[in-house]
Amino acid sequence: MVTPTSPRPIRFGGFEIDLKAGELRKGGVRIKLQGQPFEVLVMLLERPGELVERERLRERLWPTDTFVDFDHGVNSAINRLREALGDSADSPRYVETVPRRGYRFIAQVEAPAAAVATTIAPVAESSLSPATVETPTSSPASSTRKKAVIAAVVIAIVLIVTLILPSVRERIFGRPNPPHIQSIAVLPLNNLSSGADQDFFADGMTEALITDLGKISALRVISHTSVMQYKGTKKPLPEIAKELNVDALVEGTVARSGTHLRITANLVQASPEKHLWAEAYESEVGDILTVQREVAQSVAREIRINLTPQEQELLGAARTVNPKAHDDYVRGHRLCFNDTREGLDQGIHYLQQAIEEDPNDPLAYAGLADCYVLWAWAGDIFSGDLTPKDTMPQARDAATRALQLDDSLAEAHMALANVKQIYDWNWPAAETEFKRAIQLNPNSSEAHMWYAHFLLAMRRFDESGTEARRAMELDPYSEFVQDFTIWAIYMARHYDDAFARSAKSLQLFPGSPWPHYHSGLIYERTGRPRDAIQEFWKSEENFGIGPATLAEFRKTYQRSGEKAYWRQYLSTCEEAALHPRKFANPRGYGWCDYMQDADVAAVQVRLGDFNAAFNSLEKGYTNHGSGLIYLNVDPYWDPIRTDARFRDLVRRVGLPQ
Repeated sequence: MVTPTSPRPIRFGGFEIDLKAGELRKGGVRIKLQGQPFEVLVMLLERPGELVERERLRERLWPTDTFVDFDHGVNSAINRLREALGDSADSPRYVETVPRRGYRFIAQVEAPAAAVATTIAPVAESSLSPATVETPTSSPASSTRKKAVIAAVVIAIVLIVTLILPSVRERIFGRPNPPHIQSIAVLPLNNLSSGADQDFFADGMTEALITDLGKISALRVISHTSVMQYKGTKKPLPEIAKELNVDALVEGTVARSGTHLRITANLVQASPEKHLWAEAYESEVGDILTVQREVAQSVAREIRINLTPQEQELLGAARTVNPKAHDDYVRGHRLCFNDTREGLDQGIHYLQQAIEEDPNDPLAYAGLADCYVLWAWAGDIFSGDLTPKDTMPQARDAATRALQLDDSLAEAHMALANVKQIYDWNWPAAETEFKRAIQLNPNSSEAHMWYAHFLLAMRRFDESGTEARRAMELDPYSEFVQDFTIWAIYMARHYDDAFARSAKSLQLFPGSPWPHYHSGLIYERTGRPRDAIQEFWKSEENFGIGPATLAEFRKTYQRSGEKAYWRQYLSTCEEAALHPRKFANPRGYGWCDYMQDADVAAVQVRLGDFNAAFNSLEKGYTNHGSGLIYLNVDPYWDPIRTDARFRDLVRRVGLPQ
């Protein structure tokens, strides 16, 4: 091999290859590429634009292997090289396959090919060794001088190579100032697996990585719902970071073949744009939790965040999983948040299946508890509906089992907190569980949102507002979080703030019914009943009410006034309740699909039919309807708040008097 004379790095695209250090870098950050894949890249760069035959690769890199071993080895090396470069065999930017012949490097190389040929040889084999340089005819003095020169050159080369090593350089000069990163978003991991049915797995990994990073209290981590809008996007990273208001982004890929995984992750500073770190991980699906935690730890190290002892423990060793059970867990968890009756039914089925496949998987139990809690907010006046009285004991059992297996699951503590406040009306125990969930995952937008509603029920309005705003900061593009947060602000009677946020929510989600519904509530409370009705009708259109039904509502209102309209509305909902619920799937009944007993009572209060309203509230009490937690604060109840029956109901629910 030829000895180098200070070869320059070879650059192409955003990459550079340092032959002295044996490193591939992007934006100054080392890309993990070693062994035969690295050597294949070197060979391709020796002859950019030219065909490098497979036989030549075999002679140089696989000289002793059988043909079968070589065929597998070169295919694997090319695949790993392409993954490191972010390249594709179908539309290559760097490495082109010439079928049955070999490969060609097709990108522009910013250094002469001659520089590539000067790969560094081991010092022991170098032409600089004394045995090679000395001649028999040299004088003793000349020989001594030559030896001194050779020794100096060898020392210089060793010193240069040594200083290239990051660990040695940092020990001598110290690390450069770390980037100032306090907020981060994990973009949807790109699915490189064969088959679109693996998208759910990549999305599940994205959410799990967000959850692990969310355990770091010094970071603000954007929630899963808000980043999913960037799946497949071509937007520049700095633009995405600006929209999410974060300092850095994590992007990467997931490739799954059977039970084998290859995961890449890159950390990019947003402004100025700079690659900070990149790594690739090989593992089996059973070790997926370990890999996720390793990525989170690496990100924390790179941006110099000191983990607390609790965070170190939470991001420490992880258990293995049953691959089939984990797949069913990811599918079920995803389906439960589809906001449809079918989604909940299917999600519960998958999660129960995951538990059967692995009875010791705490994630499946926590996911199942989540699903049952969501049922409690879905309404309960329809034929065949499960009420909170039916679902909450199951949620308690699942959450309790999850915490027996792993007490560090914030999701399970959050589910149990909802059981305590909705089913048990045990308010101190509920707050303990909410605080524990937030302690375990300070970046859980759901935990902050649910806790805001608990604090609202307790009439701790300032604290509730703080938690609600925190939820929106963490999940600014989640319709679910927007809705529940605005609802909390409205019931705290901050009408101007709630109205402004409803208008902003409508800009983000133009087809959503909720901003119009909230605006209607605000107009009611501020003495603008005509405007309120108009907003309610707009929300009904987005809820999917039948055009003929809405036309009848309009006609009744214009002909007979507001009370006649609400009577007809109740009659329509009573008809709808005779059939199975189809919330989020338009079937012509609009908001009726979301109503609970407390909502029926609210319409009856509008009509001044207080006895009927108390009968509906008693049904809600029997069924443990989730709407009862707002008895102390919901403006709906102002006309009956002084009634002895209402005060008695508040007492029985255990709310502050």
